[in-house]
Amino acid sequence: MYIEERHERIINTLQSTGRIDVKKLADTFHVSKETIRRDLNILSENGLLLRTHGGAVLSRQEQVPASASETPVSIRTVQNTSAKETICRYAAKFINDGDTIFVDNSTTCVYLYKNLPPEMQVTIITNSISFLAECAKVVNPNHTVVCLGGILKNSNLSFYGNITMKNAKQYYPNKAFISCTGIASKSRITDSGVQEIDIKRFLIEASKEVFLLADEKKFQPIGQIFLCEYSNIDYLVTTQDADYDYLGLSDSESAKIHIAP
Repeated sequence: MYIEERHERIINTLQSTGRIDVKKLADTFHVSKETIRRDLNILSENGLLLRTHGGAVLSRQEQVPASASETPVSIRTVQNTSAKETICRYAAKFINDGDTIFVDNSTTCVYLYKNLPPEMQVTIITNSISFLAECAKVVNPNHTVVCLGGILKNSNLSFYGNITMKNAKQYYPNKAFISCTGIASKSRITDSGVQEIDIKRFLIEASKEVFLLADEKKFQPIGQIFLCEYSNIDYLVTTQDADYDYLGLSDSESAKIHIAP
């Protein structure tokens, strides 16, 4: 098991039980207690939990989600990371030299940037602070990164509001790369970020092509708000484990389905 997968399962257990024990985790994952202590220390440094004697509890910021169905970004960041990276590595191949692209504030799309060739001339528009942080790690004059600005939403590290929308209306991207909370049916895609939903909808409409990056876990949940029709999506990039058949999705629909290897 990869360390990222173990971290995800630790957080999921903590979300369910409210408290975890080093010895029990070591037995569950068949690793040493020292390994679990290192895991908990890393997660604690990232603000995901609070260390206690012999274990950990949820940090205060994770005890109250931003809304009834919106999982905090710090939790989503460590969920299903391997699948998200696989999807973004594949999706990056659709970005061409000279493109102007929009990248949303999802924890899936944040992995796109590190998969862009350094020599590629590309303009990237985003309202995601997490994505901007990835861009800031590299100084590359070939990559023009546009921050839409606006009101800061701490719970998912994004910008929203009138300023964000005003700036977004200056652009008509070649491609938009987005994710979602869940694909409810072959006609409805849902999300959970109420404040920034209008920004996302506008850039979906403004973009020539829309890529929905959705791992296998997106085919079960339903978000609290309607994002767009499935017909607004040009390409669905997903994983081999995705059970999209039960929704009746296929290449005969508007979106061409790509399975990231």
